[in-house]
Amino acid sequence: MSRSAHPAGPRHADVLPEGHYSAPPADLNTLDGKVWAQTVTRNADGVLTVGGVDVVTLAEQHGTPAYILDEADFRGRARAWRTAFGNDADVFYAGKAFLSRAVVRWLHEEGLNLDVCSGGELATALSAGMPADRIAFHGNNKSTEEIRRAVESGVGRIVLDSFQEIVRVAHIAQSLGKRQRVQIRITVGVEAHTHEFIATAHEDQKFGIPLADGQAAEAVRRALQLDGLELIGIHSHIGSQIFDMSGFEVAAHRVVGLLKVIRDEHGVELPEIDLGGGLGIAYTSDDDPREPHEIAKALTEIVTRECEAARLSTPRISVEPGRAIVGPTAFTLYEVGTVKPLDGLRTYVSVDGGMSDNIRTALYDAEYSVALVSRASDAEPMLARVVGKHCESGDIVVKDAFLPSDLAPGDLIAVPATGAYCRSMASNYNHVLRPPVVVVHEGESRVVVRRETEEDLLRLDVG
Repeated sequence: MSRSAHPAGPRHADVLPEGHYSAPPADLNTLDGKVWAQTVTRNADGVLTVGGVDVVTLAEQHGTPAYILDEADFRGRARAWRTAFGNDADVFYAGKAFLSRAVVRWLHEEGLNLDVCSGGELATALSAGMPADRIAFHGNNKSTEEIRRAVESGVGRIVLDSFQEIVRVAHIAQSLGKRQRVQIRITVGVEAHTHEFIATAHEDQKFGIPLADGQAAEAVRRALQLDGLELIGIHSHIGSQIFDMSGFEVAAHRVVGLLKVIRDEHGVELPEIDLGGGLGIAYTSDDDPREPHEIAKALTEIVTRECEAARLSTPRISVEPGRAIVGPTAFTLYEVGTVKPLDGLRTYVSVDGGMSDNIRTALYDAEYSVALVSRASDAEPMLARVVGKHCESGDIVVKDAFLPSDLAPGDLIAVPATGAYCRSMASNYNHVLRPPVVVVHEGESRVVVRRETEEDLLRLDVG
């Protein structure tokens, strides 16, 4: 790796421009355990290692950019969620965060269920051996073909998202001579993101059937009348990257209120409720996520308390962590290309990937951490913006962070907590090839999703 220095950008002693960043850490070589996978450390030369493999070796063997996923960390987090909720609840991994055949096999082996929301995700799950009865099928606009395959495969539940879908699923199930287990997704008027929630109406969205104006109750009424459906519960999802349980408390109160209405009108106590996912992870040192056992205890107590107040039997709870399991298990490894100091502002550090492998910064204004990982450095910190190689001014990976001022072309840097929604949302913008997913475990690495090639791109271009 190159060790040549370049003219430094603003250092921590200088006046810095306004931005979303904390003060520079005392030691840029120190790794914050909250944002990195469990096996990540530095060796004697300051090179980052994961699963017993150093990143210089990984870059030489697999190239950059690459998503590096720690199998032990993934399995450990999956196991923690399964253990936290025990045998009286169900944990459905949300496949939209990241799904591959290897992940499906790990989930199966660790005793988790799987939530899918497209025909492609369902095909991946089935091809990797996930039992169909442990699969839930989501989506606001499932095609007839997707529903038919789900019913034929025997998926454990289909989450109904509209009045039209109630009829559609019932018709397909009945035509196949089956009775499909279903839940109804409702919107409960609670929207939670990070530390904020607003307990007022938020029905203006594409998902679910509103609880307001009796629409959810009418959906239940119709589902109970159709022979092709077995209504087993109510589904609710209130947001993303949530740290505060208050939003779940309000949502549970309203879901249980609907269960009481159903009991009083139909004499039926539905046996399940699904409180969705959205549990947050640490992207930066400022984030402070809860542990699975804390979340399980809080959600169980909330539901139990609400059901006791309504004089209902406590239903079986389901949750859908996706990001909370896979997010921290992976980082993206990049090679530094150009380093461009802008006097009095910041230094732009360009890498060999960008918004094609991580669209979240551009799409959600997401914040990430970053570190020099191919060597140690005693240089002073500089305020840097990590950007990609795309022809787009919004092609930003990390908006503002501190990196060593001797950073140079050829160095390797890594962005942690990219296991969720990065490979899943990756694109071929500018015909850039999507990176591989490389799994590390016990001193070895292997590719589980290979790097795209130019042949892959041209194979689809049949014009």
